Amino acid sequence: MSLALVWFRRDLRLQDNPALQAAVDAGHVPVPVYIHAPHEEGDWAPGGASNAWLNRSLAALDADLRARGSSLVLCRGDSQAELERLIAASGAVAVYWNRKYEPATQPRDAQIKRDLREQGIEAQSHNGSLMLEPWEITTLQGGPYKVFTPYWRNALTRLQLPAPVRAPVSLPAHPLQGEALDTLGLAATLPWDAEFWTHWQPGEAGAQEALTVFIDGALNGYRQQRDLPDRVGTSLLSPHLHFGEIAPWQIVQRLQGERSASRDADIDGYIRELGWREFSYHLLHHFPQTTDHNLNPRFDGFTWAAPNPAQLQAWQQGRTGIPIIDAGMRELWATGYMHNRVRMLVASFLCKHLRQHWREGARWFWDTLVDADLANNTMGWQWVAGTGADAAPYFRIFNPVTQSEKFDPQARYITRWVPELAALPLKARFAPWQHPHLLAEHAPGYPTLPLVDLAAGRDAALAAYRRTGGA
Repeated sequence: MSLALVWFRRDLRLQDNPALQAAVDAGHVPVPVYIHAPHEEGDWAPGGASNAWLNRSLAALDADLRARGSSLVLCRGDSQAELERLIAASGAVAVYWNRKYEPATQPRDAQIKRDLREQGIEAQSHNGSLMLEPWEITTLQGGPYKVFTPYWRNALTRLQLPAPVRAPVSLPAHPLQGEALDTLGLAATLPWDAEFWTHWQPGEAGAQEALTVFIDGALNGYRQQRDLPDRVGTSLLSPHLHFGEIAPWQIVQRLQGERSASRDADIDGYIRELGWREFSYHLLHHFPQTTDHNLNPRFDGFTWAAPNPAQLQAWQQGRTGIPIIDAGMRELWATGYMHNRVRMLVASFLCKHLRQHWREGARWFWDTLVDADLANNTMGWQWVAGTGADAAPYFRIFNPVTQSEKFDPQARYITRWVPELAALPLKARFAPWQHPHLLAEHAPGYPTLPLVDLAAGRDAALAAYRRTGGA
């Protein structure tokens, strides 16, 4: 039988994997391959938390393949050179892969496809990670959308979910061997990520388990509870989606099977959140410069504050003196994750109260989030900063104290991640600097004042906004 390379990237699953299925359907022996080439990711090579997850996800994929009679071939180096080396070593006649959409990798993949075809090798790419390709939805004028609601309204009219495809029960053995996983250098030298794995199970089985847990639990009441950080009110599927351990259409298909009068609103609300993920890829494809530059050029003249390494470090370490901000940043460091509502608050505080450039926050999230995704990360930071598509207006400045009182009214989230404040009365946990005697008595190690007076920080941000021509 002929051999075909199946080039795994952000599609680390066997079920509903279009590239793998195409190789099987064509009658080839699939040779699963992963090529570690972070130097080809441009300025956005995966960060430490992403690599830690990838290390475990690749191990899980290899175990799943071995259980079926195959194995994952691990390589390092230039992607095209490694593919051509493996083709020469195996006599493979085809290469199949699922598409990536980042600005650095799209042109690389297109060039690889052209060169392989010129060499007489069949080369096919497939959609393995989105319900709609980024170029499939256009405005009436034929251009890209910059506002989510009309984008999603249009997308819903075009949404056709593929039929489910089960993972192969067995796969034929292949003759190739690759490197050992530990040679890729993905695992942390010091086990700073040890606590991550009490919260997460990377791999396809972990993704399917997380979906089941969500359907049985947080889906019920999702629309209300998704904003409350003191509980599991969200799906926790974002890292599994990023690494392609589950496809978005798999999630939608499962949710559609759970519909009932009491669940419809929550299901529709969650599917709409998947729509935001689709929209982020739409934006990244059409506006690739936005990973580092404002989508809204008006903000190119905005007066950001001078870089302040001490303030930035205090923000990163959860030492701002504002409990909800510190709780979020400490959750991030401990788990590789942060609740979505709190992500908005910590981002708003950095970009508006401290007036530090949104790129500083985007870079920190990129290195510390297990679900760091270039499209989502870019859109999220520019949305909060007010510089992107369909963005919250810059003058919308979250007050972290009132936000914590509203969404963490019993301060359970704050107390979990900033435990030194647990002895303070409830009201004092939201703004402890307003209760200096209690703070000195019960939490002497906590900052006595916030990095910036909230009112003064807000006023300075609005003044800078007005200087750019804002209302």
